[in-house]
Amino acid sequence: MIHNHLDILLIAIVTAVACALPGVFLVLRRMTLMSDAISHAILPGIVLAFFLTESLSSPLLILAAAGTGVLTVLFVELLQRTKLVKEDAAIGLTFPALFSIGVILISRFAGNVHLDMDAVLLGELAIAPLNRLKAFGYDLGPVALYVMGTILVLNLIFIFVFYKELKLATFDASLAAALGFTPTLIHYGLMTLVSVTTVGAFDAVGSILVVALIAGPPATAYLMTDKLSRMLILSAIIGSVNAVSGYWFASLFDVSIAGAIATMTLLVFGVIFLVVPNRGLIAIARRHARQKWEFAQTMLVIHLFNHEGLPEAETESAIADLHEHLSWDPTFTTQVVRYALHNRCVSQDEAQLILTEQGRAIAQQALVQ
Repeated sequence: MIHNHLDILLIAIVTAVACALPGVFLVLRRMTLMSDAISHAILPGIVLAFFLTESLSSPLLILAAAGTGVLTVLFVELLQRTKLVKEDAAIGLTFPALFSIGVILISRFAGNVHLDMDAVLLGELAIAPLNRLKAFGYDLGPVALYVMGTILVLNLIFIFVFYKELKLATFDASLAAALGFTPTLIHYGLMTLVSVTTVGAFDAVGSILVVALIAGPPATAYLMTDKLSRMLILSAIIGSVNAVSGYWFASLFDVSIAGAIATMTLLVFGVIFLVVPNRGLIAIARRHARQKWEFAQTMLVIHLFNHEGLPEAETESAIADLHEHLSWDPTFTTQVVRYALHNRCVSQDEAQLILTEQGRAIAQQALVQ
């Protein structure tokens, strides 16, 4: 039983990392919908390959499904190049049609075999370790672990060898073409990699979790950094954290492992979305609040500066009358005065406000701009 739990956890981690690495480039290219399209559209390729081999363990299933994934990308881009439909519409037209073909083939010709819709959509990590790789009388471990481990190594090799080309083609395809690279070849190489990864993960985790693992960790990492190398590393780490925490959640509450990992992927993204420094919602809210008070402070010191040294200066700088001169709410005016006093932009002399050198400099700079 312990080995079974360990096998499930290893399969989940390896699958998460394998999906997250190519997913980084899909997120940067704003092509995450393509992962959803591929994860569904590979179904007819799997079914057709099964009809030919009559085996669910044949390597031909992976090859046929990967080919269907690349074909999906080709169909989407051909529709998009007509300029008659946009990319999201092209995806919406392509993958439901291909997925529906797969569903029809299963319901019509494969009703008595283990190709059901629950397995297609949700997968079942709990039974993935039951399919063992055996050689010379030895149990070498789950087949899914070897499949996803091999795909992970292929992903790492592809990204390492073509890192420069992928980076250039992702951020500036025109410059890549001008420098003699072939962005189209790199693009289809990446799409092939995504297709192979999707197919490999499809049997164990199902199409829904494949999309979550391809899009979730890279999108979370993108909130944390703009550097591609760091984003790749963070995506792998976040994917592993999602897999481990999701498995723990599923074990604790006795729920679907794939569903729990997908849920944790969303929760981790949500937490980072809230708390990440400089980019999170909390940081943005604080920045907006700070800008609001800084702007009000600037208006206050400009008002004092404009009347400084004039006969009406005493009246215009009276704290009790500031809200009338600035057309502010009295409570808000009191808060702005406290903010300016705290920042030493003004000083208080009984009932009057007096500009400090710092406040005068702020006013002068604002007026020059």
